Order: sequence, then C-alpha cells, then structure tokens
Amino acid sequence: MSVSDRDTVWTIGRMPLSRRSVFMGATAALATQVLPAFAAGDTALDQLMQSQQHQEWQDKFDDGATTPIEEIKSDHPLLSPDTAVNIEAAIPRMQDIVARGGWPKVDDRTRLKIGSRLDAVVQLRKRLSISGDLPPQQVGYSDIFDSYVDAAVRRFQIRHGLIATGVVDKPVFDVMNVTAETRLQQLQTNLIRVRSMSGFLGDRFVFVNIPAAEMEVVEGGRVVQRHNAVVGQISRQTPVLSSKINEVIFYPYWHVPVSIIRKDLIPHMQQDPNYLADEHIRIFDTKGKEIDPTTIDWNSDEASKFAFRQDPGEINAMATIKINFPNQYDVYMHDTPFRNLFGDNQRFHSSGCMRIQNVRDVVVWLLRDTPGWGDAQVDAAIAAGNNNEVHLKTPVPVYTNYITAWATREGVIHFRDDIYGRDGIGELAQLANVMDE
Repeated sequence: MSVSDRDTVWTIGRMPLSRRSVFMGATAALATQVLPAFAAGDTALDQLMQSQQHQEWQDKFDDGATTPIEEIKSDHPLLSPDTAVNIEAAIPRMQDIVARGGWPKVDDRTRLKIGSRLDAVVQLRKRLSISGDLPPQQVGYSDIFDSYVDAAVRRFQIRHGLIATGVVDKPVFDVMNVTAETRLQQLQTNLIRVRSMSGFLGDRFVFVNIPAAEMEVVEGGRVVQRHNAVVGQISRQTPVLSSKINEVIFYPYWHVPVSIIRKDLIPHMQQDPNYLADEHIRIFDTKGKEIDPTTIDWNSDEASKFAFRQDPGEINAMATIKINFPNQYDVYMHDTPFRNLFGDNQRFHSSGCMRIQNVRDVVVWLLRDTPGWGDAQVDAAIAAGNNNEVHLKTPVPVYTNYITAWATREGVIHFRDDIYGRDGIGELAQLANVMDE
C-alpha cells in the first residue's frame, strides 16, 4: 500500500495507526488533562473536537477500510462438491454462534449511514462482529458509524445479495435481524440441495440460482462470468430444471404464453382497446391467419384460443436476444427492455423466464465454438436488427436450482431470501411475505 507523507502509516501489533489517528490520540490525552479547567459546552477544546470530528466525517474516518468484493464473491462454482464441503465446515461455526446466544437485534427505527451517531451503532458493531463482517480489532464501543462499520455493512450486504450501499435501511434491517438459529437451519437445508447437484455438470455450463437471481457462467471449474438476472414472481415461479442451450435468436418474435394472455393481455384489452397495436402484438388463428382484435369478445376467454405474437424490436418483451433450451415449462433466457430492474435488491418480476443482464457477453461465450460466430459477428447481428436464428454447434448444459445458503472456499457464508418459501422456516416465510407487499 502506498501512502503520502501526510498519511504515513505505522503499525502497533495488528492495528494500523496514521498521523491523523496519533494526533487524535494526543488530543484525547490533552482533553483528560485540560477539560476540568473549562466550563462544559463553551470550551475551545469542545470546538476543536467538534471541528476535528466533522473533518473526519468528510474523510470517511480512515481511507482504505473497504473489503474488496473479490474476497467475498468466489470464482468457484456454487454447484460443485467443494461447496458442500464448505457448508459442512460453516455449520459448526454457526452452531457455535447459536450456542453463545446468537447476535443482537439492531434497533431499526432510524436509518444508519456513515457519520450517524446513535446507540444503535453500538448494537450494529456487535451484530457485524459476531457474523464475521467486522474484524474484532475494529469493533470497539463507539456509537459513531465510521468507515470500518461502512466496510462491514457493505460486506454484509454483498453476502446477502443486497446492493452494497453501506446504508442500513429497512431492507438491510429486515435481513440483519433474522436470527442465527434461522440461518443455521438454512445452511442445513441447503446442504442437501447442494449435495444433490454435486456431480459432474460439464466442462462448460450455465447455472441460475433462483433466490439469488444470479447467473454463473462456468468453464474449467471456475466462474468466468457472473450476471444479475430477473426471475419469476412468487405467483409465477421460475422452475428448477436441467437442460442444454441449443439456440440463440437475435431479435426474436415473442409467442405469448396462454397464461399471460389470460392474466395480462385480456385485462389490458378490456381497459385499452389499442393495447395490442401499441405493443406490436398480432393475433393468429390455428391456420396462421391474422385476426382483427375488434372481432374478439374481450369480456370472455375467447382470446385464449388464438396465438399472440409480438413483432421483433426494442419494445419486444425479449428485446434483442432469446436463449432457447428444451424444457417442459416453456421457459427461456432473454434480454429485456427494462434493464433498470437489474439494479434492484429484489429481482423477482418475470413470469417464470429469466432475463439476463449483459446477455450479449453470454451469447458470445455460447457461440464461441459455432463456426462463423465471434464477437464481431454477434455485434453485427445485434446492430442489424433482423430476426436471426443460430443453432449452437455444441449445446451447452444449463441448470437452475433453489439455493438460499452456501459457503465459499474462502470461508464466506452467503444467504438469500427464501422468496418462494421452500426452506420451510417460519421466520423466512414471514420475511418473504413482507418483501412481497
């Protein structure tokens, strides 16, 4: 680590000290000697300390306190025999935490962020220390939310699939106040799931962890790409499946499933007769003849007897790309015109299919061994805007599964919300209901 002369660092034991911290220590010592000579509230020393504290808030207290994300997210695939071993090693650690009384509940009445000074920060420090997010030498008893706490909160957020803002708000409080007993049960439940998927899955494969709403692109035993995903709503869940990706379609037609015709299109047409035209959706009978929407009784189920197809284009539900793989659920992966959703903490918005962030990079990787398809050809196909179906020379295995707790070989334990209520743990089911409101 290189630092300027102003921030030269000394080390005593394992504790880093900067000139600034030495100065503050000296100031504190001076305070113990001089404070009795001043009346409370109007001393020059009080003003000095307040000014110094304000400056430290601006400096985020101590530069370089954040933990690199690569130390939290492993490049080792979640679906591997090692993950089961890692969970087995994590369970005794969690059992020990439970045996010692777990962690304290953090007062959730006030939003906390760097610079906050409240009693709740003391609880927060203890909570983060017990879960391993805040190193013991940085815990202390201060009620100030400093950069060490900020780094620990960001680490906690990443481990729980939340956007690493460093701010402790309601979504963070809800996750943070799940008991250690519940987290232990999650690890035990998910150990069984991981073991069931620990065989050889292929030299190259794609995996979507549904509750994490995240995709891993795996090759040679390591994760070479990781992408946020948007998966099924609670009422329209993404299924657990195994298949092989065999086709990529640029600018696909969207053939609307009957379930969406009934749940979405018919209600939309009842409210707005121009809805289908605005969305470039056409109706066809069983012989392929296009049907005039005005001839259909939209107050009945008549529309579900026809085929609905949306033309290619940017407003198409799949946007520029669709990734196909045979399966009984008629689900697939695709791009989306609503890319802002990838930045949400809760990415459960689809009707069961999987929307993939930066899907272009996945397609380049999938088509790598298909003759005539490299980076330039993929970019040209996207720029052309034409419907184009490409069959993979060698199909690539694809898996989806439901894993809400795991551990990495680096010893980091991850948890995700039991969004579909499959863990069978009451506290998590209640939390899922709250988040779905």
